[in-house]
Amino acid sequence: MIIEQIYTGCLAQGAYYIESNGEAAIIDPLRESDPYVQMAEQRGSQIKYVFETHFHADFVSGHLDLAKRSGAKIVYGPLAETKYEKYMAQDGEEFMLGDLTIRVLHTPGHTMESTTYLLLDENKNPHAIFTGDTLFIGDVGRPDLCQKGAELTKEDLAGNLYDSLRTKIMPLPDEVLVYPAHGAGSACGKSMSKETWDTLGNQKKTNYALDANMSKDQFIKELTSGLAPPPQYFEKNASMNKLGYASLDDIKDRGTRPLSPAEFEAAANEHGALILDVRKKELFVEGFIPNSIFIGLDGSFAPWVGALIVDIQQPILLVTDPGREDEAVTRLARVGYDNTIGYLEGGFTAWQQTGNDLDKIESIKAAEFATKFENDPKIDILDVRKPSEHANSKVASAQNFALDFINQNMSAVNKDIPYFIHCAGGYRSTIASSILKARGFHNIINVQDSYTNIGNTTIPTETGDAHCSV
Repeated sequence: MIIEQIYTGCLAQGAYYIESNGEAAIIDPLRESDPYVQMAEQRGSQIKYVFETHFHADFVSGHLDLAKRSGAKIVYGPLAETKYEKYMAQDGEEFMLGDLTIRVLHTPGHTMESTTYLLLDENKNPHAIFTGDTLFIGDVGRPDLCQKGAELTKEDLAGNLYDSLRTKIMPLPDEVLVYPAHGAGSACGKSMSKETWDTLGNQKKTNYALDANMSKDQFIKELTSGLAPPPQYFEKNASMNKLGYASLDDIKDRGTRPLSPAEFEAAANEHGALILDVRKKELFVEGFIPNSIFIGLDGSFAPWVGALIVDIQQPILLVTDPGREDEAVTRLARVGYDNTIGYLEGGFTAWQQTGNDLDKIESIKAAEFATKFENDPKIDILDVRKPSEHANSKVASAQNFALDFINQNMSAVNKDIPYFIHCAGGYRSTIASSILKARGFHNIINVQDSYTNIGNTTIPTETGDAHCSV
């Protein structure tokens, strides 16, 4: 028996490779199929099944390309209606994989088609559960991500999840291993652990959702309170996973087309393309193509793209460090942004050499920020961290202007007022500064330093309720 977790930190997502006697199965694969195909080929195994736990909302799964390349059967649990060919399994149905058995446990709650896969060893003993978003380490999946038009409320789904956990998951032996689809950093739950697997017995002791003494009403209240709105791209990714999507190879062929500066500029004008600069934040602030948006590859790139670029069909032109074009296109496609139409050949240096217009963002460190504050304590400060971060500890006079909701809250800032913008480490503040610049806010100063360093200056800070959320 081989079980391998393939964890992708940017999406806080876990896919799984299971193998026995030359047969393999993949659970919840990412968009790119190469890693799974290569893994099977290196081990002399044939991918027999691609199991999906549900219609993922936070990424586009790779089931279609992987099934086409490997000949594997796509398997969903009950209620998973799709526009493409797949096998919809029944609750309790079993699939043989070499000497192993994979049993379908229908566990509605996160979504109605949500399914957990129970892996039985060669002696038919429960060994592990692959829980998708039904059960995380320290948490469970949020119950408010149903497709629009569904008749169920989040309270209905939370009630279903309560029943699923208690009838399908909690009766299993304590030694069963729990392998979820996500860990800390994912927006699919509220308070997931940084750990990516555990034993069920330990989760019964430590996960509030598995408290045997919790009533159904208490569970529903706990699960539905304090939920931040889901990122806007979630519904769009869920729809792509349900209806189908283009081949990643075709997307990469188009997206990795090199363009000279003249061709790049012409394409931007012709297609109304968004220029997305994915270099390091320190390089971006020193110079960029006017009206570019910064979202760096070295941060939580894909989730921020999904949260901030509203139109998932938006044509995109890339400015990358040389050699990272393929990575950028792939990571955009992971969250359904499939319309990349090329990249700037030679990178930003090629643009500079043409003598074309450049822009830059004034960026300062914490010490200079403190000096400016001492000279004028009434300066306007935008804190673009999450509301919970701002509530926990903040610059006393700062206004919370969470990056997640910048598109909705743009009217709250005044183009005639200078703003100092900060976050926890400079990544989000640089993103926010680039968006504001592109929208005509030119009087901004980016505090490209850690919040810890800001707190160590003379700038007054204050603490609040760490559990505050929108």
